[in-house]
Amino acid sequence: MAEARGLISKDGMGRDQGTAIGLFAVLLLWLGMLLGVSFLATPAKFLAPSLTLPVALDVGRYTFAVFNIAEWVLIALLAALFVLGGRRPVPLVAAAVAALMTAAETVWLLPALDARVGTIIAGGQPMPSTLHDLYVAAELVKTAALVVGAFAVARFIAGSTVSPAAPSCASPSAADRPCA
Repeated sequence: MAEARGLISKDGMGRDQGTAIGLFAVLLLWLGMLLGVSFLATPAKFLAPSLTLPVALDVGRYTFAVFNIAEWVLIALLAALFVLGGRRPVPLVAAAVAALMTAAETVWLLPALDARVGTIIAGGQPMPSTLHDLYVAAELVKTAALVVGAFAVARFIAGSTVSPAAPSCASPSAADRPCA
């Protein structure tokens, strides 16, 4: 019934190419933000000689809290686009993996890392931990998932915009016309 109303195309991508373009844009926006915040701005602040470790960690804590909110907005946008018809499995699974990593960060990693930062800011020394390594691993998994999802959508968009090739002389309809 949905296909008859034009909501879901036979290729499964969705209502039209606009849904695919929306998915592509949101996936790339998220990827760009992730790379900029997690792999560029965050390491760069620790290179500033005038920035003390407690201040750098405090800035990082607030940066990642704001970024986490932005990620949930992007997840909501992706969910809306998938509901509208972007039901191709690869982008859907990729977005789900990225969302699961974000959920793990939201409910477990960020609060635990915030507590460690609080200890350092208060002058304490927290026990050694692998939490930061796990956070980096989650960010790397998100990065890979977003790349895979964006690439899959880009392939669909490229495939849906290519006009069909002219039939070759070897095609069954070639008998009806002269071949050069």
